[in-house]
Amino acid sequence: MEQRPPASRELPGHIAAALAGSGGATDSAGQPWAGRSLAGEDAKIHNFEHDDGTADAGYLAAVAALRSADGDEAAVVASLATARVFVPIVAQLAEESEHAHGPHGSGHGFVHVDDELHGHDEPHGDKLHGDKQADMALVTLKAPDGRTALPVFTSAATLEAWHPEARPVAVYAARAALSAVAEGAELLVLDPGSEYTFVVRRPAVWALAQQHDWLPSYADPELGRAMAEAASGYTAVRRVELEPGGGVASATAGGAVVRGGGPGPELRVVLYLEDGLDAAGVQAIVAGLNADWSRNAVFAERVDSIEVKLQRAAE
Repeated sequence: MEQRPPASRELPGHIAAALAGSGGATDSAGQPWAGRSLAGEDAKIHNFEHDDGTADAGYLAAVAALRSADGDEAAVVASLATARVFVPIVAQLAEESEHAHGPHGSGHGFVHVDDELHGHDEPHGDKLHGDKQADMALVTLKAPDGRTALPVFTSAATLEAWHPEARPVAVYAARAALSAVAEGAELLVLDPGSEYTFVVRRPAVWALAQQHDWLPSYADPELGRAMAEAASGYTAVRRVELEPGGGVASATAGGAVVRGGGPGPELRVVLYLEDGLDAAGVQAIVAGLNADWSRNAVFAERVDSIEVKLQRAAE
């Protein structure tokens, strides 16, 4: 089985326009993350009125349905469209920020932390010594495949358990997705280090940022038609089918398998080929199709990563 991640693509126009207007580095009230003090009004937990810090009921219901096999990951992402989440911010001394990012800082005040998506360890970036001349900084994670991920939490309690020193700042999930895109993060990681972690992959992050509905690539008929049309130019390809990839499933801390929320690859492309092809011929077909698909706008926007499975076409 051969994994073929799609090439990097430019941001959709709606996202680029939104980023141009907001900078992608602000909270739900439009205030910048960087340069915040730990004193006074800036130290409060969040700005949502009457928010008790618990997880959104719609999200909890969607996850419960997914875990019981009665729901799907599209419903979980849909529940985030109106959900409040918490973004962790931490204190970073001004001199440390200059050392790490130059005299003007990182631009958006992000601290990049090398951590695992599903690990239970706290971030281990720059050591924090106190509140003296401290700025507030967002935290990002490194996924096992090297991509950048933005951790978000459905409740203040899960964030505190993950990093007791981090401050929970409430934002709508769409705003968190927009900020993730602004910083080049391709994944949103819901509740890392908790009993269950759900990963929102790049196409779903883009959909949240644009406040559009999201359909998984393996269930997208328009994508299926586009990929089949590209394959029609290869006479040895008899049929193309789309299935959930090996990276769709996730697991709870106890080891129970959940049919969604994994980091990918989320799409398995099954190529049914005619008999008689040698290895070089098969390789040429797969490479050609991968190039053709990557140039397709529908594929580029809706597919995060793929794996290719080869099958003998039935006579």
